[in-house]
Amino acid sequence: MSPVEHAFSQSGLLAKILNGYSPRQAQIDMAMEVELAIENKTSLIVEAGTGTGKTFAYLIPSLLSEKKIIVSTGTKNLQEQLFHKDIPLIRKAMATNAQIALLKGRANYLCLYRLELYVKERGQLDAAMLADFVNVRKWANSTTSGDIGELVNVAEDSGIFPYVTSTVDNCLAKDCPHIDDCYLINARKKAIDADVVVVNHHLFFADMALKDTGFGELIPKADVVIFDEAHQIPDIASEYFGEAFSTRQILDLCSDVIQQFHTELTDVKQLGKAAEKCQKTAQEFRLLFNHDPERGNWREKINLPRFNKAFKNLKTDLDFLYQVIKLCVSRNEAIDNCFERVVNVLSKYEIMANVEQSGMSFWYETTRRHVVLHLTPLSVADKFNDYIKDSNAGWVFTSATLAVNDGFEHFSDQLGLGQATTLLVDSPFDYLNQSQLIVPRYLPAANHPQRAQALADIAMPLIEASQGACFLLFTSYRMLNQVAEILAEHIDNPLLVQGQMSKRKILDEFIEKDSAVLLATASFWEGVDVRGDKLTCVIIDKLPFASPDDPMLQARSEDVRRQGGDPFSEIQLPQAVIALKQGVGRLIRDVTDQGVMVICDDRLVTRPYGQVFLKSLPDMRRSRNIEKASQFLATLTSKNLTIEKE
Repeated sequence: MSPVEHAFSQSGLLAKILNGYSPRQAQIDMAMEVELAIENKTSLIVEAGTGTGKTFAYLIPSLLSEKKIIVSTGTKNLQEQLFHKDIPLIRKAMATNAQIALLKGRANYLCLYRLELYVKERGQLDAAMLADFVNVRKWANSTTSGDIGELVNVAEDSGIFPYVTSTVDNCLAKDCPHIDDCYLINARKKAIDADVVVVNHHLFFADMALKDTGFGELIPKADVVIFDEAHQIPDIASEYFGEAFSTRQILDLCSDVIQQFHTELTDVKQLGKAAEKCQKTAQEFRLLFNHDPERGNWREKINLPRFNKAFKNLKTDLDFLYQVIKLCVSRNEAIDNCFERVVNVLSKYEIMANVEQSGMSFWYETTRRHVVLHLTPLSVADKFNDYIKDSNAGWVFTSATLAVNDGFEHFSDQLGLGQATTLLVDSPFDYLNQSQLIVPRYLPAANHPQRAQALADIAMPLIEASQGACFLLFTSYRMLNQVAEILAEHIDNPLLVQGQMSKRKILDEFIEKDSAVLLATASFWEGVDVRGDKLTCVIIDKLPFASPDDPMLQARSEDVRRQGGDPFSEIQLPQAVIALKQGVGRLIRDVTDQGVMVICDDRLVTRPYGQVFLKSLPDMRRSRNIEKASQFLATLTSKNLTIEKE
């Protein structure tokens, strides 16, 4: 018996650290394949159904190999869990001195220079941000890591963080007066010396893109690279192999130039004027777009006269700002940094002005305050495949949702992983007895004016039967808000609506409050783990096909058509299947969980492609009868009440 097999045996490593442990064949199969990939320096793709124990299945063979390991995750939650809980548990059981490091993106670390600069300038803050700033300063005196995740009394989305953290653009690097105490540099040093480094996908690909230009050194060279939540990788990789130009970059630059004018360079009057003019033009450019966040085709937008004119105005003002900053070069490190940034912004402007490049998608997205223009390659397969070949490492890609119709082609083709070994490991949960899948009858079409009312009518008896403990997951904010308004008038349950508070706070309140109902969109379809009777019903408003207006989808579809393929079956359907599997995965999280999954889209049973979705989902008892679902939920609720009384 190999050391890996023994670790998963009745008397092995896991039996030592987990009470009531019993070996699971699916977990052992995965661990053995991971061991082979590490030994042979090959690639492995594994879909491991919820409850398989995939984390231990890749960690144990990795740690036993005694090689340099990078584990990359899709969410901060999993990153923290691996670093603070899972890896230390295994390390203790193995009695190994393997060093672990947690490495986050630079926006997660306090920048002492930016903090000091802001204290000096005393910029205008509203009451909430001022309170947050006071808390940050107090914490800054005691922290050893500088990780802003330690700040429990400041909201994750607080507006203070851009003032006290750095970006790639405004970091002074070796010219910073606080370089010796820099928290980010210290975290990187620890990572370089560590045996196991836990990162996230965005950080991994940001570093990989920099390596491509000869600069990346953030993530050390590894013998083993493991991607958990790997279904997110194709989109993230595409983003980092492209380019982006944003009004945020311009406004941050202008803000720093104005700061220099007020504090160090008061004699250069043009500096403040040029920065303020550029700031105003960037804000006016954002105002041309719709108020609500949207995505669209930049090639089409730039050809509209008013957008073209506003974009050219941006160039004029950036050129003027460049000329003024140039006059100040060598006065201090901060203004030299601003000069480098304006040069960089101008070069990205030129990229976004030249929209005729082939093999690329030019698209834009807006937030409430900013516009980001993107140039994204339609495929990263060749580039990523070359990177893996040159790495001389073992690669593992795993998630609960990678396969479509029992195949991995959709995932492997996107990343050029045609030679990878694949493994599909089913969940150990008994879905047939633990859950029901309901597809309601007689639903109005997605764009029908009565659609929201129909969804609320379906939800209300289920909410009553489950006494809350219900997720309503939507594919659009518009439908979410319409249904939330109707439910608010008709039920007394506490309604927790995404957008009204942070994601963490919504989840905490959902778990704490009896009978709460949570309404959310995309970010709650994955990475959310609510177990037991706190969540017994999940309602999904419709199949999560990407919007046909999505510019990346349009560009990739056109590319597939040119090659004689079918965009629906090759792109849209696989993407929607994986997204639906993520949403369905919220319901059953443990062997004792029970509940009802309601998918309000009869295309599951009326269209031929519905079978692809159904075949890719767990094997649940199916029905079209809402009353049956209500009865099942009422039974669960009464069972739970009886257990509580006992």
